[in-house]
Amino acid sequence: MSITQDKAALVARLLEVKSRSNKTFSEIAVETGLTNAYVAQLFHRQAQLKPASKERLQASVPELSDELIEAMMVPPRRSFHPDIIQDPTIYRMYEAVMHYGESIKAIIDEECGDGIMSGIGFYCNVEKVKGKDGEDRVVVIFNGKFLPHDEQRTENNVARLQMS
Repeated sequence: MSITQDKAALVARLLEVKSRSNKTFSEIAVETGLTNAYVAQLFHRQAQLKPASKERLQASVPELSDELIEAMMVPPRRSFHPDIIQDPTIYRMYEAVMHYGESIKAIIDEECGDGIMSGIGFYCNVEKVKGKDGEDRVVVIFNGKFLPHDEQRTENNVARLQMS
């Protein structure tokens, strides 16, 4: 069995246990002190369960066996199936980021300087709110650390080749 098949089988088992708990990712998040997006990442094996959250997650979803908890604590292979972009919700999220990308980058440059928003130490939360006409709306919050680009000065390059 390939790594992808192993991951798919594990994710299916984790999601089945979550389903039997009758809890949403947001409910589990409240009980564990994690964000709802991070809880979903744990169950989809896109994030690693840390020891400090192990007991709270097992208390929130008691049917998670020690074997499943142990599997969730292994650093995951963060990947996705290439067909996932065909899902309309994921496609629209991708489209929104592509459509607004240049403007978002311009604002980051103005507000923070030349650099990037890191995906490490990154927080994501998804919320449902009511719009001004009473319609359901989705709010996605990306909260990433700003990392400035360094000027690449030779005296700071400790890995430079020694020229003779």
